[in-house]
Amino acid sequence: MSLVVVPVRYPLSKHSRRTLERAIEVARDRDAALTILHVNLYQNGRKVSRIDLKNAVESAFGRLENARYVVRTGFLVEESILDEVGAEEADVVVVGTKQASRFRRLFQRFTDNPDIDRYLRTHLDCEVITVENARA
Repeated sequence: MSLVVVPVRYPLSKHSRRTLERAIEVARDRDAALTILHVNLYQNGRKVSRIDLKNAVESAFGRLENARYVVRTGFLVEESILDEVGAEEADVVVVGTKQASRFRRLFQRFTDNPDIDRYLRTHLDCEVITVENARA
């Protein structure tokens, strides 16, 4: 079974809801499992639990089949997302435009090519779907 990973904020922002909505669609269309990921940042000191994340998502979208809720802790959101995507060997990552621009800035520090999709395909062999913040 393929895997879709979607990083979200907690509490769920409007943008996180839209990104999660698209990830749910992608997972259903591809008959894939879905990992919903939140990153607790060490420097923020706030700890969100898996139960908090699950309750927030299910409150907004109902119970999701084949969904897994993951909370990681790290210094950089982007690095933690990459770790999760690599560890789970995800097939697809669904990110919002804000997250995509953060990835680009991070990649510019380490490479001369801020193309997220190409970078992830090269290093992690996955597809990236970027979700616009506003509905068309």
